[in-house]
Amino acid sequence: MASTLDLTLLYLLAAVVGVVLCRLAKLPAMIGYLAVGVVIGPNALALAKDSAGVRYLAEFGVVFLMFVIGLEFNLPKLKSMKSLVFGLGLSQVALTMAATLLGHLGLSWAMLHWGHQGGLLGWGINWQSAVALGGALAMSSTAIVVKLMADRLELDSEHGRRVMGVLLFQDLAVVPLLVLIPALGDPAAELTRTLLLAAIKAAGLLIVLLAGGQKVMHLWLNLVARRQSDELFMLNVLLVTLGLSWLTEHFGLSLALGAFVAGMLIAETEYKHRVETDIRPFHDVLLGLFFITIGMKLDWRSLVDSWALVLLLASGPVLFKLGQIGRAHV
Repeated sequence: MASTLDLTLLYLLAAVVGVVLCRLAKLPAMIGYLAVGVVIGPNALALAKDSAGVRYLAEFGVVFLMFVIGLEFNLPKLKSMKSLVFGLGLSQVALTMAATLLGHLGLSWAMLHWGHQGGLLGWGINWQSAVALGGALAMSSTAIVVKLMADRLELDSEHGRRVMGVLLFQDLAVVPLLVLIPALGDPAAELTRTLLLAAIKAAGLLIVLLAGGQKVMHLWLNLVARRQSDELFMLNVLLVTLGLSWLTEHFGLSLALGAFVAGMLIAETEYKHRVETDIRPFHDVLLGLFFITIGMKLDWRSLVDSWALVLLLASGPVLFKLGQIGRAHV
């Protein structure tokens, strides 16, 4: 059985090899991380297992990614983007979910009309499952998209702002979706109560953090900076980021949302650029580990055996969401 050190060295070796090969081929480093994850994963050479500990560690990559995004999109900038976040982003998520549900209802009606019994059931899901599927199709990988755009220096471009507006709303939409999907099987009255309680908790926590947290954060960072210790300052940034992530997770929200709020609060202080410099090595390394663990989940045999279906299912939602975003923008 491989030891922790063995697995750590394996991940580091795989990451280095993957990034070097992609740089030589002038491809994004993310592709290298995904590729080596497939190679060392249980569906190929089986050199490493997709353990729960590794997956949880990899989540820290997304946490620090959202923290860096929060540093870039502080409260004033977020307010200036409200039409993109709550206009373009809301339209994309709502239209995708609505289209999925309507498509399900149309297919169910057609199957009933053609004599199939069970209603939908001919294709195996009910309307609750269709809602969950629509929510999944509406989401995008913030980690992948932001990494690609950052490598191309496109985050501050006009189309980059639009993409970030959609991604930020998707990250916010994850919160109600995580509450909604498990509750879809409950009676209507219970579902309403569950969603209302979650909305109150989320709104209350975010109001407290964003309204009073800015002043507290400024005072705290000033206090730490006066100690004139780079080590202490770095430890404090890690504490604030992971502490707020822990807080939002225990309120039923996501780790990533807490890190995003931490970034926005620090962005309002004069220590923003210092924090960006200090945190980036952690962010890049852990994000690479995240992509490797995603690659380990891929079964290359399924891709080869059903390549046409995989291509259709992968490209279809992307083209559909592009169309919805284009119409919403117009």
